[in-house]
Amino acid sequence: MRRLLFALPFALLPLAAAHAAHDEHEHHNEHASLAAHEHGAAQLNVALEGQRLELALESPAMNLVGFEHAAVSSSDKAAVARAQQHLQTPLALFGIAAAAGCVITSHELHSPLFEAHAEEHEEHEEHEEHDKEHGAEHSDIDANYVLTCSQPQALSAIDLSELFKRFPATDKIQVQLIGPNGQQGAELSAAQPRLSF
Repeated sequence: MRRLLFALPFALLPLAAAHAAHDEHEHHNEHASLAAHEHGAAQLNVALEGQRLELALESPAMNLVGFEHAAVSSSDKAAVARAQQHLQTPLALFGIAAAAGCVITSHELHSPLFEAHAEEHEEHEEHEEHDKEHGAEHSDIDANYVLTCSQPQALSAIDLSELFKRFPATDKIQVQLIGPNGQQGAELSAAQPRLSF
């Protein structure tokens, strides 16, 4: 069984590559990076080694805040602040069992949307039209976490129910997990939000 779980992500690679190549070919002139930037889809990498749990979430900003342009209006700024607040609670977002005794050692959030744009507001408006014409409005949000878990054996699964609830524009998350039982991958959704370690 362990060999099967380890081989699963590699078995899916040719299918994923063929699908990505088809998407890229079909939309090349419109959006060259579409295969890596699909609205509604995100990627989560999880690694558990000893007491150290690492999680890395990569998502188009559209999934988490509802837009990808610089936050100019008060409602846009509120959406960005709300997303940042949610992303600072990985124990809830990823359904980390309380019995595992995990504490956040470090976390980093990266996105052009999180940067201050106050002094660049006028320049942004001038370039916004140009960016739209050339499909340059893709913004991503990356969240990286390191947790230390005093009882890692209590980690039985990642449960993304809360993440799908807080970010309803996220339809699916491709998860790659490395844990005590080897490597495995799955596509999770609100209907099927769990992946066991």
